Amino acid sequence: MHSSALALILLGFGFAHAALAIQQPLIPIDGVNIGLRDSHSAEGSRKLQGRFLHITDLHPDPFYKYHSSTEKNAACHRGEGAAGILGAETTDCDAPISLINATFKWIDEHLKDDIDFVIWTGDSARHDNDEKIPRSEKQVVQLNELLVRKFVEVFGKGNRINDTDPTNDFIIPIVPTFGNNDILPHNILINGPNKWTKKYSSIWRKFIPEEQRHGFERGGWFYVEVIPKKLAVFSLNTIYFFDSNTAVDGCAAKSEPGYEHMEWLRIQLEFLRQRGMKAIMMGHVPPARTESKMSWDETCWQKYTLWMRQYRDVVVGSVYGHMNIDHFILQDIKEVNVDSLNGHVYKGNSLREAFDDELTAQSSAEYLSELRNEWSHLPDPEKFKNLLAAETDDEKQNGGVAARKKKNRRKKREKFFRKIGGRWGERYSSALVSPSVIPNYFPTIRVIEYNITGIDALNAATDTFDIAGSSERSTPQWEMFDTGNDEQPTNRLDLPPTDSIEPTKRKKKPKKPKKSPKPNFPVPKPPSRSSPPGPAYSPQTLTWLAYTQYFANLTSINNDFAPDPRDAPTHREGAPHQNLPKPHPPPFAYELEYDTRTDPVYAMPDLTVLSHIDLAARIGQYRPAKGSRIQDTDHHPGDTDATTTTTTTTTKKGKKHHRGRKAINRVWIAFAGRAFVGTRDEAEFAG
Repeated sequence: MHSSALALILLGFGFAHAALAIQQPLIPIDGVNIGLRDSHSAEGSRKLQGRFLHITDLHPDPFYKYHSSTEKNAACHRGEGAAGILGAETTDCDAPISLINATFKWIDEHLKDDIDFVIWTGDSARHDNDEKIPRSEKQVVQLNELLVRKFVEVFGKGNRINDTDPTNDFIIPIVPTFGNNDILPHNILINGPNKWTKKYSSIWRKFIPEEQRHGFERGGWFYVEVIPKKLAVFSLNTIYFFDSNTAVDGCAAKSEPGYEHMEWLRIQLEFLRQRGMKAIMMGHVPPARTESKMSWDETCWQKYTLWMRQYRDVVVGSVYGHMNIDHFILQDIKEVNVDSLNGHVYKGNSLREAFDDELTAQSSAEYLSELRNEWSHLPDPEKFKNLLAAETDDEKQNGGVAARKKKNRRKKREKFFRKIGGRWGERYSSALVSPSVIPNYFPTIRVIEYNITGIDALNAATDTFDIAGSSERSTPQWEMFDTGNDEQPTNRLDLPPTDSIEPTKRKKKPKKPKKSPKPNFPVPKPPSRSSPPGPAYSPQTLTWLAYTQYFANLTSINNDFAPDPRDAPTHREGAPHQNLPKPHPPPFAYELEYDTRTDPVYAMPDLTVLSHIDLAARIGQYRPAKGSRIQDTDHHPGDTDATTTTTTTTTKKGKKHHRGRKAINRVWIAFAGRAFVGTRDEAEFAG
């Protein structure tokens, strides 16, 4: 009954069955024009824009009813309440079809001609959140097919949908992956080939390169050369890494699909290195990990972190969804160890628990606080910047005192570099986690800008060096897992020191060296020591420059009740609203939330790992530097005032006491507020 109702609802919204379209990759010509097969077509040619769209977690719900109850047991399917026409913001309800339609219409009108490809990171079916309307396999498939048709409507070449050329139906590449709610039961995916990998091989048959369809049916992974011979996007099947997937067991045992997935990724990244290409990683569940929580199985997190380290010259960046909150992740190679890689319990790892099945606002806030605590141990970037400024002054001076100062500052600079893994911060890799279209907070989409300078000439490693510049590359003292320049992978691991990366000051009697443990899998070779850093570390062609975060203010657009979600507790509580006004929604639009290029709080020159280390360190400061302060809670968190106020009191004896008012870290306040897309009171994070 419900499947029939779903089909009628989808047809009622105008989604008649249409032939699926095959994507056409961009082909750079002279670094400027993107030529399509037929120069006389409407799309004739496209100019490479240097931007791509990331969209995630749409969760369309054809059973959504506006002005229904948002209580958990109603799920915006029945009753009376505050559910808006275009969605119920700050609730657990899924997205109405009207929001899906409006989102794609806005993309069509405002972004379609300004992006080079689309990354779509899954969860394209509704949650199983209503016992009275349980999900079915047919329903999950139909909802995913619905979203494919929406992409066809926006990016399909209408006059080429049914032609005989299988590479000529999309104006730009669309790269999908499935989420934990795109299968049934949710979270559970057995070893492939299985019915779900086969179903999505059919649903996405025009997205997946033909030569990779067999591999996709086996494991649900593939990649697309979005700029042929230049840049590939890897669609990772993170459900095999997901700690909540009880049908599999990590990435250590050769019998596990996670192990096979990592081996496939290693081999493909090595091929790309040999071809002089770069790669973007994409997936649904991010490799989130704190002192107490983790989203991936530990063995998968360990291997992936090692892979990102060894292929740091190939991987440009990573994007994920699933968590619905806007943030980023730093993965520390120092956390990688042989015992965990081989599937053995390592001290500290057993203390971590899996994240809750669905993150609440409270659990998300706790997770962000744990990230901040970890980042508080990063070296202070302001001290390093001051050090560099002082060195510039030293160059203008001569004499013994100046020489000693210069030597002392050079030692401090080297110490700073050792802490972050070298001049480019290669101890870490980073990943962006985008918020969702589903209005758990406000609907969002993200556009990432990347460098396209000289893209027509970028090919061989020597060309990469010319573009990266001739700046000297600082090699960290602890080249973890770097195994030299062997042409083949090896089983040798050079482990980092267990206590500190600082050199020991006291000389101790040398002990007989212990035999280093060996991993039970091939270790990827690192980049050559003479090669320059990759685009994720040093600004060059394909480096990510900035991202623009868009959001749709549903409270204003729905125009039903209170102007601010904090003034409308009925949105969260699901109680019927008295005297419902007749809705008069303004035109739907996504508007700018922030742009990392121009944002004065984040102040990121680019999206390199070093920029993320700098931002993370500023977020983690509990005693923020002057440039990262707001005066106190009397001031708006967005205020650019960089000083703290001091209250002076005089005692009976005439002595003055200066009592400083608490300095609040405005970078942390902005980070936490943006995580929830501005739907929570920023004062909650001021502590």
